[in-house]
Amino acid sequence: MYKKNICFPFNLIIFFKYISKILNDVGLNFDVVPSKFPETLDKSRYTPLNYVVATATEKGLEVYKRLLEEGQKIDLVIAADTVVAFDGEILEKPKDKKDALNMLQKLNGNSHYVYTGIALIYPKIESGYSISTLIENTEVVFRKNNEEDFLDYIDTGEPMDKAGSYGIQALGSFFIEKINGCYYNVVGLPTSVFKRIEQLVKNNEI
Repeated sequence: MYKKNICFPFNLIIFFKYISKILNDVGLNFDVVPSKFPETLDKSRYTPLNYVVATATEKGLEVYKRLLEEGQKIDLVIAADTVVAFDGEILEKPKDKKDALNMLQKLNGNSHYVYTGIALIYPKIESGYSISTLIENTEVVFRKNNEEDFLDYIDTGEPMDKAGSYGIQALGSFFIEKINGCYYNVVGLPTSVFKRIEQLVKNNEI
């Protein structure tokens, strides 16, 4: 059975079905295994691109090694990390409501980028493991919104577990004027990961 570690909440059934269908279409069964990696990397030492890849890799390795120690057979671990970046600053989940408002005001009327790093970890035929990584980025443009709308949104609780303090797949879409790139990357898992998995399967690497 293929193991899958996607470390963000599946808060929409339709998105979960989307992932399930694509993975099943390429012949992969999967489990969701939360990573215990504390995500304590020093963001000041990384660009947003490097940060998401490093974090995804650490998440995936933690799951891979833990499952091996538990004696489970592992064919593939898919780990992902997504951040919002504005003017080079990494915006993760807000610490509190004040932090959420501050993030939304930064994004208001501006464009920013959503970066997702993916780490695919799978055993080598001989011994050890291989890691294949990829990065996706999507430009998101916020329309000009008023503070009252932001405060009402924050009161719903939705932004409190979202990078950048908004979720494009739900109420947060109200603030967005347009996106340039992969929509599912903003949700948390870009479609390009499935092309990479398909390549690995065709090459008999997994």
